[in-house]
Amino acid sequence: MFVLVNLKAYPCDPVAVSRAARDVADDSGVRVAVAPQAADLRAVAETGVETWAQHVSPVEHGSHTGSTLAERVADAGAEGTLLNHSEKRLKLADIDAGLDAAERAGLETVVCANNPGQVGAVAELGPDAVAVEPPELIGTGTPVSQADPDVVRDAVDAAEGTDVDVYCGAGISTGDDVIAARDLGASGVLLASGVAKADDPEAALRDLVSQL
Repeated sequence: MFVLVNLKAYPCDPVAVSRAARDVADDSGVRVAVAPQAADLRAVAETGVETWAQHVSPVEHGSHTGSTLAERVADAGAEGTLLNHSEKRLKLADIDAGLDAAERAGLETVVCANNPGQVGAVAELGPDAVAVEPPELIGTGTPVSQADPDVVRDAVDAAEGTDVDVYCGAGISTGDDVIAARDLGASGVLLASGVAKADDPEAALRDLVSQL
């Protein structure tokens, strides 16, 4: 199982969380990565944790003020990027262009999708993984594996026949949630507030991987 922690724009210390994630990954052998704000990518990467961008723009070098260039993300130390998070929605054509940008820069990709139908459509574009995240559950602490496990099962089915992994997002916060996602066929989890807003992020991370 892959544990990908999105720090969003929460008022946490990205370096402290990243050091905790690095230590938990080293101690447990579980793959754990952190996705900070773009301005914090280099500082996070320097902790030694696997580092991901929250987004890259579907552009090449050129006149694109305000864009996040995939090549610069990679230069800062990122190994992968999210695309199409519910809080940073893209049109299908822009997802495709974003995947091309990530491929140019050598970045692994996880594309977020609201439902199994979107998982199937996005999987056809060839990302490394798709994370199914019903928007209404994001940040609630109620995991989709509990609220509607068929969403995860159907998402896994929608990606069948491709080489695309399916991750489970929205409401993940405990080790039990991670195991439930795995048992439904997911090969990773995407979460944010369960770690970034925790009083003790390292304890939260250790709980997440405790049963793996």
